[in-house]
Amino acid sequence: MTLLIQMVIYTVLISYAAGAVLYLAGGRPGKERTLKVAFILALAGGILNLLAMIMRTIIAGRLPLSSGYEFILSFTFITVVLYLIYEVKSQVKGAGGVVMLIAGVLILSVVIMMKGHFGEVSPLMPALKSPWLTIHVLTAAAAYASFALAAGLAVMQLIKTDINNQEENIYRITAVGFVLLSLSIVLGAIWAEQAWGSYWSWDPKEVWALVTWIIYAIYLHLHNRRELRGRKANIMVIAGFALVLFTFFGVNYLLSGLHSYAGVLKNATVKIS
Repeated sequence: MTLLIQMVIYTVLISYAAGAVLYLAGGRPGKERTLKVAFILALAGGILNLLAMIMRTIIAGRLPLSSGYEFILSFTFITVVLYLIYEVKSQVKGAGGVVMLIAGVLILSVVIMMKGHFGEVSPLMPALKSPWLTIHVLTAAAAYASFALAAGLAVMQLIKTDINNQEENIYRITAVGFVLLSLSIVLGAIWAEQAWGSYWSWDPKEVWALVTWIIYAIYLHLHNRRELRGRKANIMVIAGFALVLFTFFGVNYLLSGLHSYAGVLKNATVKIS
């Protein structure tokens, strides 16, 4: 099963990378067929991503939500699904290259840094044996995915002129992500009180999640003001997503705390948020 999962994940990586390349190459007039192939590759990658999650569920005997490796699979899958839904509904394909590139880089991080976890299943730590795990992590993954899609649109709006009408969509997607992030933080606080006896302990992951929340709150609050429109708004959305990535990767590598549990690379049962 481990070898099969490895093959599936490598195929997911190839599909996402090829999809990103074709989306970027299809941004010029007369490249509609290229964009169709890119969409098919993104869809195929998403289906295989889901397959990898199902296989991980079978191996672990639980939903794939308790380790850094599992979280990235879920985060990436939701990101791709949101993008595909967005493309179908809006018929705007400009962000496909950036979003699929983000998905590809996330899967690449799994291949490079977490390869040993493909078939590894460690007993869950006591704090993770809670019904709060599923809803807390799923809301966090969905929030991160929303921010990834918003950042992809923001990047393309900065560098291209043919999707300059997406500012309201970026705002709406970011607002959805903000609500989900808020819910995740609240649920995490309730869970923390049950597990550790305190709703908030100023753990590095909690602090950086709060910083991310504040950045997006400022963006949403100032959205309708003229001084925070266009380029400045796009840069803030991109900066917010950079903080999202730091909250997951940077905190686990550089800072230790209650959420680290020996680090994302050393232990397959890392708690994420």
